[in-house]
Amino acid sequence: MIGLNTIVKKSLSLVFIAGFAMTLTSCSSKKGPKEYGQPAIYWYNKIANDIATSDLEGADDAYISLESEHKNSPLLATALQILVNAHIDAEEYELANFYIDEYTKRFGVSKSIDYFRYLKIKANFLSFSSEFREQNLITQTQKEINEFMVKFPNSPYMPLVGTINARLAMAKASFDKEIADLYKRVDKPKAAKFYEEKVSKNWVDPKEIKEVNVPWYRAIFE
Repeated sequence: MIGLNTIVKKSLSLVFIAGFAMTLTSCSSKKGPKEYGQPAIYWYNKIANDIATSDLEGADDAYISLESEHKNSPLLATALQILVNAHIDAEEYELANFYIDEYTKRFGVSKSIDYFRYLKIKANFLSFSSEFREQNLITQTQKEINEFMVKFPNSPYMPLVGTINARLAMAKASFDKEIADLYKRVDKPKAAKFYEEKVSKNWVDPKEIKEVNVPWYRAIFE
């Protein structure tokens, strides 16, 4: 004869299993069926629609499907372009740079490669949170600007790149000026002179350099 405790235990087990199954079913229905095997234009349209509705994560997933199922599709280039711009607009600069690098790997000899090289410079420039905290990024971006100017002297994006270059030069000069002033305050004239010379190399007239407007809540850390 089966005891009462055994019956209770079996009943609780059945309830638990039924509840767990319902949870899995609910999660599965929310996510929907896994999509695959669609034509390239389907994934391209999904990328465009997801971006239009600000679902960048969905657009990223759709690109993965497009790239994995249609590696030679002519739609890949355009898809990468709209993803780059979408992530820049959303201030997601690391993802923007990821797609720029993807484009460069795939279409490095295309006619529009200068546009993507410009976009990478732009993304780096916009990602600066503070010129006193991003010195390595400034140096790297200036290097990319110099390469751009050598490789694409007739690019229509040259004026924009030149403007970014001037702003970065002023930012670097401003940083060096701050260090020079610091060394003056602690009575180290040789070190101060060294950084003053760096200022003159980065910017012709140091008087034109404007001090950085740092918010009060960050100024104490600068």
